[in-house]
Amino acid sequence: MIASLSGTVEAVSLDRTVIDVGGVGYLVHATPATLAGLRVGERVRLATSLVVREDSMTIYGFGDDDERHVFETVQSVSGVGPRLALAMLAVHTPDGLRRAVASEDLAALVRVPGIGRKGAQRITLELGDRLGVPAQADPGPSSSEVGADQRDQVVDALVGLGWTTKVADETVSTVLRQADAEIVEEADVAGALRAALRILGAQRG
Repeated sequence: MIASLSGTVEAVSLDRTVIDVGGVGYLVHATPATLAGLRVGERVRLATSLVVREDSMTIYGFGDDDERHVFETVQSVSGVGPRLALAMLAVHTPDGLRRAVASEDLAALVRVPGIGRKGAQRITLELGDRLGVPAQADPGPSSSEVGADQRDQVVDALVGLGWTTKVADETVSTVLRQADAEIVEEADVAGALRAALRILGAQRG
């Protein structure tokens, strides 16, 4: 089991990164929010989970151990594999998933590409309280609390993931308007990025 990787970022793309650890480049799949925080040439530590199949060995990386725990736990649900588990963490934070499961919020779960209503029902039924107790929900800051530098970070992250500057800028503006209207829970950098990815993912769908 490869529980973590510490090394230098060699490359970053839409859904994966390459981490150089002692001269060996490890291909690691991760969420857009995790990848957006990586910079080529900088050192990084990722919590990881190794998924072994008959024809492959795939490493999935996370910003912290809690994300890895949730990733591994949700795969105990029938029909949920590593790719769908990663998609769940791309749309929701670990505590966001805990709250959705605990409150049987099917609408929140079906926002994840690949999860329909029946799948969401199965997830809440089979997971129960195995994800743990969610932290107290934080209403999050409004757009007025997000500085220009933080806004630029989200735009730059989206551009780095393949969208044009115009599309990224317009999407972030939409996210911040929704934050002021309390349509999204949070407008910090990570929260705004997740909300932007949900909007862009819906448009692509």
